[in-house]
Formats: sequence, C-alpha cells, structure tokens
Amino acid sequence: MRSKVIGALSIAVAAVGLFAATAPALAQGNTITVWWGKGFYKSEDDALLETIKKFEAKTGIKVELSQYAIQDMIPKTVAALDSGTVPDVAYSDTYDVQAQGKWAYEGKLEDLSDIMLPMKDAFAPNTLEAALLYNDVAKKKSYYGFPLKQQSMHVQIWGDMLEKAGFKAADIPTKWEDYWTFWCDKVQPAIRKATGQRIYGVGQPMGVESTDSFQSFYTFMDAYHVKLVDDDGKLLVDDPKVRDGLIHALKDYTDTYIKGCTPPSSTTWKDPDNNVAFHNKTIVMTHNFTISIAAKWFEDSTNPALTDAQRAAGKQAYEQDIITASFPKAPDGSTIKYRSDVKTGLIFANAKNKAEGKQFIAFLMQEDNVRPYVEGALGRWFPVTKASQASPFWQADRHRKAVWNQFTGGTTPFDFTKNWKFTILNNENVWAKAANRVLNEKVPVDRAVDEMIARIKQVAAN
Repeated sequence: MRSKVIGALSIAVAAVGLFAATAPALAQGNTITVWWGKGFYKSEDDALLETIKKFEAKTGIKVELSQYAIQDMIPKTVAALDSGTVPDVAYSDTYDVQAQGKWAYEGKLEDLSDIMLPMKDAFAPNTLEAALLYNDVAKKKSYYGFPLKQQSMHVQIWGDMLEKAGFKAADIPTKWEDYWTFWCDKVQPAIRKATGQRIYGVGQPMGVESTDSFQSFYTFMDAYHVKLVDDDGKLLVDDPKVRDGLIHALKDYTDTYIKGCTPPSSTTWKDPDNNVAFHNKTIVMTHNFTISIAAKWFEDSTNPALTDAQRAAGKQAYEQDIITASFPKAPDGSTIKYRSDVKTGLIFANAKNKAEGKQFIAFLMQEDNVRPYVEGALGRWFPVTKASQASPFWQADRHRKAVWNQFTGGTTPFDFTKNWKFTILNNENVWAKAANRVLNEKVPVDRAVDEMIARIKQVAAN
C-alpha cells in the first residue's frame, strides 16, 4: 500500500517534553521518504497517518509514506541498499530479527544516539538496549536504531472448549510435565468424545518458515535455563549443561507431536497457521508471540463491516470464551523469564535526508504520538516507554492485563541482540529444523541437538 499525506507548512519541530528534537530548524518544503510495515489493524495505520499529518503541519516537512506487507519489507530494503536508493526512515517488524544487527555491523546504519540519549529515561528496562548494536567499521556500540514496541510469549486457550471437555481454567496444572500431560492425555480425548470431532489439545508451531516455532522453542529452552551466549555474545554451547538443556527442550517440544497431540500439519505451519487453527476451533490451545489471536476477536466485535451476529460472536469470544495465560512453571519449579522482542526502526547511513528523518523519529516517539500507534494494535504490541505502559489501556480487560503482568514481571532479550549472527540462525530456523529432523527423519534427539550446536558454532562463533 502506498499513501501520501500532505499537511500545512510550518517551521522545525519544537521541543516537546522529553522527546525533543535537537536537530536545527530545517528548510520548508523538504520531503522525506518513509517505508513502514503495514499494520495488522486499521487503527494502527490510522494512528501512523495521524502522526504524519501532525508532523507535516508542525514542520513543513512532507512525508512520502510507503507501506508494504511484512514479508516484502526485507527484500525491498535489501534491493534499495544494493541500488543506493534507500528511504530516509524505515521500520519493519522483521528488521530486528533478520537484518538490523548485520547492517549495523557492516556500518550501513546511522547512529541515532543524538535523539535516543535525551529520551533514555523514558524507556522501560530491556527496551532501548535492543537498539544498542555493534558497528565493526566504527569499532563501537551505539544506538543504530529506535525501539518502537515489543512482543512476548503468551498462551491462548478456548475456555468454552475446555469446559465442553469437562474442565475449567482452575484445573490447568502449573507444573511443567503435568501441564503438557493435561492437554494431551486429558483434554484432547475428552473434547473429541464430547464433540465427535478430530480436535487437538495443542497447536504446536513447528514449521521451518514460521517465526512462531523459533520463538516458542526459545521458551522451552528458557524452561531449562539454556543460555547460548553470554552478555558479550560469546557462545556457551560447548558447556555440557547447555547441551543437556537443549536435549530436554527438544524432546519436550517434539513429544507433543509424537503423542499425536498437535495437528500433523504443525511441521509445515507458517506464522498465521496456528492462529487459523485456533480460530477454527480445531485446537484447544496454542502458544503465540502476541495476543493477536484474542485481538482478532476484539476487532471483529467492533467492525462495522460485519453483521450484528458476527460482532456478537467476536464480543463473546473476546470477553468470555478466550483465556490469555502464561506458560507453566519451569521443570525445576521456577517461573520462566520470558523473552521480549523489541521491534526497532532505523535510518541508513547513506540516506539523503538524515536530519529530517531524525526529526520525524523524535516526533513519532513523543508520548502523544507513540501511544495511540501502539494501542492501535489492540494489545498485539506492548509499549517500550514507561508512560505508555502505565496507560489505562492495559488494565481495560483481562487479556491486556495478562500482557501487562507478564511484561512488568521482567523479561530478557533474545540472543541476536548480543550476537547479530543469531539473525542468520533465526532465518535458517535451526530450531525448527532440529525438530523436523526428529519428527520427519526419525533422527535421535541428542543427534539433532549436536547438529544444531555444530551449526550454531559454524555461524555464530566470534
């Protein structure tokens, strides 16, 4: 989708609270190009367009906005880098996971410290740090990006299906082994008996082309306290304890499939597929790296294009039937510390209008602008600023409150923030490949883990 929003002329961005633009006043009539991943909800895109309109009116700088599907952002950006015609500001939900660390390492990104440091105290813990990347050309770490929003792991459960199987939410165990046994050995046979349908207890993402599978597998690794890198990005995979933890995590992850507790198609699922299976009620629960599943039903409940019956079904599902929950306790009884994936945007070092681009970022990150954008995603994304996290939005219903509880309980970053070469491993999805080696090629779990470790060392050793 491509849109242009033209506003009234003005002079440069004025300082507004903590998020002041420090760049000098700019000439009127300038135009910046902004590439942005298309939102999942209309309200997200509407909030972005409103901020652009305000920015243009405030500064006289026109914004030429191009929005692309998430899967198109990396290819288009790589092509722009190759041709030397990069946008002035760019944001994609996939940059941080797949490319930004590499681009920073290669010296392709602009240092944004001059606008990030004045904002530093406004950011919540473990957010701004995600933009602190190493530049091997400059031989330093700096803020080669701006954090915009974040996501983490949640469990989504059909409460009405659970009741139909003869259980209630209070019956769900909190111990690790008991938890997975409950869904596979109790809920699944009971819901099949009650409905006469081939319903599965769990939707376990395992597809090699699915980011859900690597994010979910990380949660299983975290349940066994697997630490692949230290804070400096050095690999720890030669530690026998790491190997042992990986073996336990991979066994538990694949056992769900081996027991017939997740659909056979799970091994080929892409990112939308566990959502679709949940919405179609062919699974009772799934784990997902946002609450997009519940949010879909909220959007249905307010969508004027739907019928009254469809809106009522959305309201029933969101307010009554769907449960947003956390994982059980780790096998040792401790509480799992969840990974947070902080989504970051950037300016390229060879962008034509870097000063104006920085002004746009500074304006966007003002609380009055960034909050409506994040909240426009209906709970799918969690804020990176302390003030937005304190918004009443996150206490408005049980789904958002569950997200708030999980984030404010403390999170930890992914390994690619400490060693950018893990973006390569994530793109390859060595985690799902190991699972598929076990499930489709009948390779023993310990051998699949050894292959995974060998690949990690081959790619990510410093």
